[in-house]
Amino acid sequence: MAQAAPATIRLQPDDAARGLSGHQHNFYFLPPGKTGENYQNAGFFGQNLRPYLGPNAAALANLNDYRRQKTLFLADRLVAVGALGLYGSQVFAKDGGQQYFNGTQQVAAGLFVASLLATIPINRHTNGHLQKAVAAYNGGLTGAYGTWWQRYSPSTAGLRLGPQSTPLLALGWGLR
Repeated sequence: MAQAAPATIRLQPDDAARGLSGHQHNFYFLPPGKTGENYQNAGFFGQNLRPYLGPNAAALANLNDYRRQKTLFLADRLVAVGALGLYGSQVFAKDGGQQYFNGTQQVAAGLFVASLLATIPINRHTNGHLQKAVAAYNGGLTGAYGTWWQRYSPSTAGLRLGPQSTPLLALGWGLR
């Protein structure tokens, strides 16, 4: 009797293809054991995916990194909108005219530029964390239910010279 393949989590094809600095929309996934095209929304912070990743610590660590990046993304957006609001409120703060670059406006413009620059590293790896979480979950399943080579693969490998200058293959296993 053939061994059944373990149930894996599949991301929607568009979401699986997201690269670095991709858009920040929610991911859609197909839960373990489900087939077809009935994808579920993972939620803004990946909270709907968390129950499926529960037993895998590496997957949860990557999902926590994704949540941290999304929190930074929201904080960055709040700083940018707040800086624009502060700048705009200062334009008409003086009676009888508009003022475009006083000290408060300079601080607001600096905050906005800093927020724009912070967006680059925040957005660059955000999507990758959720993709790594799903890959860690799926990889953990295949490692647990895979072939004997996957379960007992060596942790180190190398070449070494033997007593008569013949090359030898050196393998090492780490105890867990």
